[in-house]
Amino acid sequence: MSSSPINTTAQLAATTPADGAESNVAQSSSPGTTPAVAAAAPADTAEQDNAPVPVDAALEELDEASDTNSVFTSSTTSITDSVREYRHLHGRSFTQKTDYWGPNDEQANDALDFNHYWITDFFQDKLFLAPIGDNPGNVLDVGTGTGIWAIDFADEFPSADVLGIDVSPIQPLWVPPNCRFQIDDFEKEWMFNTEFDYIHARNLEGCIADLPGLFKQCFAYTRPKGWFEILEFDIEVRSQTLGDLDDDHIFKRWHQHMLVSSTRMGKPHGNAVDRKLAKAMIEAGYVDIVERKWPIPIGLWPAKPDMKKLGQCTLEFLLQSIEGFGLFLLKEMLGFTYEEVQVTLAELRAALSNPRNTPFYYLHVVYGRKPEETEAAQGGAPTTA
Repeated sequence: MSSSPINTTAQLAATTPADGAESNVAQSSSPGTTPAVAAAAPADTAEQDNAPVPVDAALEELDEASDTNSVFTSSTTSITDSVREYRHLHGRSFTQKTDYWGPNDEQANDALDFNHYWITDFFQDKLFLAPIGDNPGNVLDVGTGTGIWAIDFADEFPSADVLGIDVSPIQPLWVPPNCRFQIDDFEKEWMFNTEFDYIHARNLEGCIADLPGLFKQCFAYTRPKGWFEILEFDIEVRSQTLGDLDDDHIFKRWHQHMLVSSTRMGKPHGNAVDRKLAKAMIEAGYVDIVERKWPIPIGLWPAKPDMKKLGQCTLEFLLQSIEGFGLFLLKEMLGFTYEEVQVTLAELRAALSNPRNTPFYYLHVVYGRKPEETEAAQGGAPTTA
């Protein structure tokens, strides 16, 4: 892999649906600020999201015999504190829904909550990037998980009516009065009796059988002038300094295992790459689409303190979560024995924990607006830069 930044501000004209609807796909420079909807970021600021993460110079001073993990963690205490009728597989519980791979036990739920905390911290306490205004009305959180995002949003916007849906009943009973949860499969036909001013989704990689179909349902239930936003990770772990990795590297093998197993389950990983999210939004009918992308470090190898803290958070999240990511898929879809799963996970944990590997992955956020009826009648006027 090249370490040079990738400019993602290019137009999607080549992939625009045949009906002629077009939308600019732009990036902004800072995770804590939302760009003007009608303006694509200039090239110099657009690349800042994608710029390589500076590497801690201390890495160069370590010899091959050094215990790099202990060197980088000995003086750093853990950031994480636990925040706390199923199928069971080797001590982990899963929803009875047989085509979902993720556990829904306390360990998995704690990881989901911690994931919410570090993502919110990365975005400087912002729960969303779309320009939804100060008084959102009806809000839908698709695949709400523990419900922590929906609860935080309801607390921040008391005037909003927030609904979170998920296949697992793992949400708390005590919630804000303007927040409620419903056990529902978001891939089945929606039967809501209202439209939403804002629809939010995140961390649905490997959970979607029909991406265009899901986005079309979102569009149908988005109020005109309302927004739909999705946050996803590209699950492929890359190296900041090692360049293109061999196919036999654990990062490459793990990625292939996830792609093959999730495809066999019928809900393939990979929606975050090749602008599939933005393309599906265009196909659904959204306009003013903005796509943003950031490299997220894993571990303590970054030079800057804020990125080092972020890297520690993502490492602890992954070390806590990867068994849940892989246990069902590797064992049930690829035929691994439990012992083979654990050997693979141990190799992956060691590689993620080694700062010499400078691991990172990409975070994507895409959002778009449902046009008003007059705009829709005109085919959806493209955003002008």
